[in-house]
Amino acid sequence: MKHPLNQGIKINIFLSSLSQQHKHSLFHTRANLIRNLQNSKDFTSVTSTHSYVIKSGFLDDTFTINHLLNSYVRMLRIGCAHKLFDEMLEPNVVSWTSLMAGYTGEARPESTLSLFQKMKESSVLPNEFTFATLTNACSLLANLKVGRTIHALILVMGFGSNLVVCSSLIDMYGKCNKVDQARIIFDLMYSRNIVSWTSMITAYSQNALGHHALQLFREYNNLKLGIPNHFMLSSVINACASLGSLGAGKTTHGVVIRLRHDANDVIATALVDMYAKCGCINYSEIVFKRIQNPSVIHYTSMIVGTAKYGVGTLSLQLFQEMIDRRIKPNDVTFVGVLHACSHSGLIDKGLGLLNSMNSKYGVNPDAKHYTCVADMLGRVGRVEEAYQLAKSVKVENTEEEAMLWGTLLSASRNHGRVDIALEAGKRLMVSNPQAAMPYVTLSNAYVLAGDWENAYTLRSRMKHTGIRKEPGCSWIEIMESTYLFYAGDVSNCVQGSEILRFLRELEERMKERGYLGETKGLVFVDVEEEAKEQIMSLHSERLALAFGLMNTPKGTIIRIMKNLRMCRGCHEAFKLISDIVEREFIVRDVNRFHHFKNGLCACRDFW
Repeated sequence: MKHPLNQGIKINIFLSSLSQQHKHSLFHTRANLIRNLQNSKDFTSVTSTHSYVIKSGFLDDTFTINHLLNSYVRMLRIGCAHKLFDEMLEPNVVSWTSLMAGYTGEARPESTLSLFQKMKESSVLPNEFTFATLTNACSLLANLKVGRTIHALILVMGFGSNLVVCSSLIDMYGKCNKVDQARIIFDLMYSRNIVSWTSMITAYSQNALGHHALQLFREYNNLKLGIPNHFMLSSVINACASLGSLGAGKTTHGVVIRLRHDANDVIATALVDMYAKCGCINYSEIVFKRIQNPSVIHYTSMIVGTAKYGVGTLSLQLFQEMIDRRIKPNDVTFVGVLHACSHSGLIDKGLGLLNSMNSKYGVNPDAKHYTCVADMLGRVGRVEEAYQLAKSVKVENTEEEAMLWGTLLSASRNHGRVDIALEAGKRLMVSNPQAAMPYVTLSNAYVLAGDWENAYTLRSRMKHTGIRKEPGCSWIEIMESTYLFYAGDVSNCVQGSEILRFLRELEERMKERGYLGETKGLVFVDVEEEAKEQIMSLHSERLALAFGLMNTPKGTIIRIMKNLRMCRGCHEAFKLISDIVEREFIVRDVNRFHHFKNGLCACRDFW
């Protein structure tokens, strides 16, 4: 007879083995579920796995549900992800952060910040990935106030030296135009990786500090910290684009090819943009044609580049090619196309595109598009139509308002509509009282109309309120060295006296060909015509041109960058000089490119 105790022990062992088998089965099932979710490539497979999760009783398993939540986020199904999150019994920090990252990834940063407020009310504490997601949301908003609040919380909770968080903070301060603050964080980091270096280079590049971006990139390479990836290289290329530095751009392109990143979409887009901004639209075309499956981003970069170069017909050809390939244009594409029509005088085509944006392509026109159209109308003298359009446009922010009314102010000044110029100027002065542009442009309009009294009044107001016009400056790159020139100032110029002598010789040769200069509209009160001509001859682009002609071999194309709009007098001079010296000049001003050759400009005097 078996002893009861022994029999009980055997039963317990049997039951225990069943329990272990069940646990093993559950573990195996969960592992399969997670593997399926990680390998899911479409929404249908995720929903199928979701159904199996429910049937298998894993809805209360936070670990498994987090994987399911991440899958929905990865599939850009933020609604499904949020519904699943609301059904979770105990969401943890991974759950909260995943959902916040989903909203940030869908460019809905307000929802990310709102979700964080709810998280703070729960017992769940944020981790470094939560804070990185929050700072990314602030970057999208470019909201410095909220960003600083998040930064303070990061410091309080002890994440101030975390690598992931610091890299995100650098990016956030860069997006908020606080590069000095970004650099302080970068310099205080105990350790840095390629992400933190890239974030700092990008911050410099995005804030028109390309020289600092290139210097930091050289430092990264000199320290032999690793092979740069495509994110870092694209930021460096963007820095070259902002500087118009063709030499550095070509060198970086060489690095891209050597590291086999030239097929990368981000890199290709940056290269197309860089070559266009350096005045090498033919190089942009070469890079663009090598892209196997160009996207809307590639086409848009090429359209914008050709528009800036004044090749409006090519911009429109690219746009049509894009439509033929069933690639849907976005709002930026239409900015480029309308800009092309404006700078090429294609008024009817531009108006037709504006009217068909929504009905034919599903893109709602906004202030940016209407600004292009106002510019388009203003350039051909249809200032009244541009004015009526500007009054009817709903503007969301002061930056858009400044663009729209600044465009109208310039057009009305050029065509002698002082009444419209006055209203546009007043609107701009109210929206940004410290901006010099409305004062200067409006005073020029008064002078053109012979109203010297009001011109004096505006200039006096500028002087008494401390508003200063941005000084004109131009720069030129020779043998990968950049030389900067300011209007009317040769005291600190390299070869200053030689430049003046060379310009005087050019002036004489121009006058022999009948050049009279163009001083009309220059606001220099009580200055004789001869003195006005002398002042104009010292415009920054002329100083840069003289330096370039003196220091480059015959046949070399001279490329000049300028921070302001090129004046008509210099434009006429450059055309004539190109014929006299038999050289090509490319000038990139704040609006567009001018390519001078054989006494003509590619803009056909339409800018």
